[in-house]
Amino acid sequence: MEEGPEAALKDHPRPGKAPKLSDKQAAHLIAVACSDAPDGHNHRTLRLLADKVVELNYVDSCSYETIRQLLKKHA
Repeated sequence: MEEGPEAALKDHPRPGKAPKLSDKQAAHLIAVACSDAPDGHNHRTLRLLADKVVELNYVDSCSYETIRQLLKKHA
């Protein structure tokens, strides 16, 4: 109310955690996800992709849920 009626129509920044992966890293991960599955697998799972992110030294740890959200966001 102190900011006036126009402020009510604008979306204020929301606090939140910064993304784990940069846009470039996310693009590379999507390319990996679209590539052929590794030997011994029929397809790439979210867990395999999370392991790949750690293997590429993008992050120290990554959950499959983080990968799911990233892929859902860019689908």
